[in-house]
Amino acid sequence: MTTPWIDKLRELLRTHARVAIVTITGVRGHAPQAIGAKMLVTDEGSFGTVGGGNLEQSAITEARQMLERRERSPRSITVRLAGEKGEWGAQCCGGEVSLFLEPVTREAPQVAIFGMGHVGRALAQVLSLLPLDLFLVDSRPEMLHPSRLPALDSAAHVHCCPGLIPEKWISSLSPGACVVILTHDHAEDLAILEAALARTDLRYIGLIGSEAKRAHFRKRIREAGFGEDAWSRITTPIGLPGIGDKSPAAIAIATAAQLLSLLSSPTSDVAGSEGLPDP
Repeated sequence: MTTPWIDKLRELLRTHARVAIVTITGVRGHAPQAIGAKMLVTDEGSFGTVGGGNLEQSAITEARQMLERRERSPRSITVRLAGEKGEWGAQCCGGEVSLFLEPVTREAPQVAIFGMGHVGRALAQVLSLLPLDLFLVDSRPEMLHPSRLPALDSAAHVHCCPGLIPEKWISSLSPGACVVILTHDHAEDLAILEAALARTDLRYIGLIGSEAKRAHFRKRIREAGFGEDAWSRITTPIGLPGIGDKSPAAIAIATAAQLLSLLSSPTSDVAGSEGLPDP
């Protein structure tokens, strides 16, 4: 039989929440909780207790700072309970408590799909079978309404991201994220593409399109001041090569397979462009 905090930790990690475990590892004198007491801290809440008051709030604040800074190494802190007033009140137990703060964040790979048309919806449905942070972005709010979205598996943590400036979501992605550009508007595609190329830490930048679109976008990217090194970071056409079927489902499966091969890699190298030879 598991203890409640372990069950809660599993629940939080299934939702890809960032979590820190706070454990009392030492007590000198009197304290409100004993050695071994644990508390789970997330960005938005906490579960369990290490004693309440200034002691607990100090631990929560320190743990959330660790999560915000995406620290991976644990650390210890000591809080005195000698009666002097702390930032969150006084505790006069007269003791001293040592706390061990351990981040256990499960960093899920991130994939952002820009454009929830036929291919975007099919790709979202396939990728939702994987434990991903899945961002669905569209400048048309109605395309993100639950009635328009396909049935998505609960393995992925899905973020619906509406807005008239879809390229703004590029800055929200973590290093190593994958971006797939499938919008209904070539002007939107170009704005998103330029925002993605302005970052050098994305694992994949995919652009759907025909041969004519590829040539047109290469010209526009050059005019925007990007060099050949930037163009080489774009994968277009998207998906594993050699798939003759152009249906939305086939494109989605081929693209999901291409992404999976990258997400399984320990490196964060971006994929190069594929398709036609340079004009």
